[in-house]
Amino acid sequence: MKKFLNDPAQFVDQSVAAFGLAHADILSVHPDPLYVVRNGAPVAGRVGVISGGGSGHEPMHAGFVGEGMLDAAVPGPVFTSPSPDPIEAATRAVDSGAGVLHIVKNYTGDVLNFETAAELADDVEITTVLVNDDVAVEDSLYTAGRRGVAGTILVEKIAGASAARGDDLATVTALAQRAADNVRSMGLALDSPVSPSTGEHSFDLGDDEVEIGIGIHGEPGRRRIPMTTSDELTDQLTDPVIEDLALTGGEKVVLLVNGMGATPDSELYLIYGRARARLEEKGVEVVRSKVGSLVTSLDMAGASVTVLKVDDELLALYDAPATTVAWTQG
Repeated sequence: MKKFLNDPAQFVDQSVAAFGLAHADILSVHPDPLYVVRNGAPVAGRVGVISGGGSGHEPMHAGFVGEGMLDAAVPGPVFTSPSPDPIEAATRAVDSGAGVLHIVKNYTGDVLNFETAAELADDVEITTVLVNDDVAVEDSLYTAGRRGVAGTILVEKIAGASAARGDDLATVTALAQRAADNVRSMGLALDSPVSPSTGEHSFDLGDDEVEIGIGIHGEPGRRRIPMTTSDELTDQLTDPVIEDLALTGGEKVVLLVNGMGATPDSELYLIYGRARARLEEKGVEVVRSKVGSLVTSLDMAGASVTVLKVDDELLALYDAPATTVAWTQG
């Protein structure tokens, strides 16, 4: 294993501190307890929106802190949930009195620790939206029920835009929940990630093997198959998403093709082209697209396909301005 490392135990703290220095025009890093908060937070009269989870998925979540998306993000150790204390601290840091929405990926540690943090901050009005967009498996090494994966950032975009336009907590929560209810994802790995703490692959794949239905922590998925063409692999990601969303034609969707950390953009666009064609074959209109490595699994070679079914209001919120490290528009 070759990685840029000093002390593996300090990997996250050092990386997040430097992230804050590099992007001080947008956000700042609170070191103890560790969280990332947008400049100017809390905004008077505005709902705060926060998320978080284990590190190793960059740019999620800290890369989406800023105007129009998250007010704060809480990074935990690699592939491990942050403890309740920094979640509580981040919640209080963005609370203007209008309440705070927690957007939580459906992993057991994240769910329990965000729940505990909400109990600790019982003087703050807090709501929670759970994201469980992964159609690959119902239960995994880290979850009861479906996992939260790349669709999480689309929920964060919708919620952040709703908060930015001044919606109250009930409205922000309802719109985030609507997005979560209408987003599905599925991913695959060509090679598993290597942990900076152990130097080991999370699972072994042969040179001619692909793991279909992986999670963002390198969890195994539905099945292992022989390597085949990009189009055939893409169909195995896109078709289950189409089926689970019950897309029959006439729907409008956002299509996100996400890289897992070690997949070149040129390959991601091959996947995008085929995924879009499959949707259009079903009579589904792709109204917006996003392609890039946005929700990663360290240095995993692989990709995922995410589809968000939108109505006019969700699409307007998706299109609303945002200024973050990893997503800027408008």
